[in-house]
Amino acid sequence: MGLSLEGKTCLVTGGSRGIGKAIALSLAEFGADVAITYARSADAAEAVKAEIEAKGRKAKCMQADAVDFDGATKVIDEIVGDWGKLDILVNNAGITRDNLILRMNENDWDDVITTNLKSIFNYSKAVARPMMKNRSGSIINIGSVVGLNGNAGQSNYSASKAGIIGFTKSYAKELASRNIRANVIAPGYITTDMTEALGDKVLEGIKAATPLGRAGEAQEIADAVVFLASDMSSYITGEVIRVDGGMAM
Repeated sequence: MGLSLEGKTCLVTGGSRGIGKAIALSLAEFGADVAITYARSADAAEAVKAEIEAKGRKAKCMQADAVDFDGATKVIDEIVGDWGKLDILVNNAGITRDNLILRMNENDWDDVITTNLKSIFNYSKAVARPMMKNRSGSIINIGSVVGLNGNAGQSNYSASKAGIIGFTKSYAKELASRNIRANVIAPGYITTDMTEALGDKVLEGIKAATPLGRAGEAQEIADAVVFLASDMSSYITGEVIRVDGGMAM
């Protein structure tokens, strides 16, 4: 037992940039072969694949629409077909369409709920049978502290992330007898391209509301993922682990 992922195979959805990229590279650093999916940025995905291979690990990058159920099944089938199994699934793909509820249109609601929540269902369902066959697996869903506390201007995003928590707890109960674990990581404010667009005034307010007084880094989310992917967390399932500097405390 320990923080080693030697011999493990992993899939990270939305793994071409930001938190997903940090997760993919960290899983490879600890010994895993890693596949990533991406929506549009083929060059960025290929660059991540090259970095994984430079660590001496097998790598795949596959373009896939996270909301396409058949596409998710094809991704899982290809990984299992080529690598023989899939040990770790990290559901990271997600979007935001922030607005106050009085200004939010139906498309903003539908896009966020569908992308952030249905994608979790798609990949978690597709991987269930291969993991059941191996009687082993770890699924790590990337949520958010706003799924616990809510946030003005993010009713769609908050609802999707709260839904992920309920889904994960149900999934964990259904598959625990097959030694398949499912957990949620709930990041707080993490420095990424997406969050840096919020503006200095908003960011300073967020930092002031965080007991540790700073933004988190993508690597700090990746570190938590590695822990949940490894045997160090073998007795943890159905849990929500906040990585938020105390924001939601």
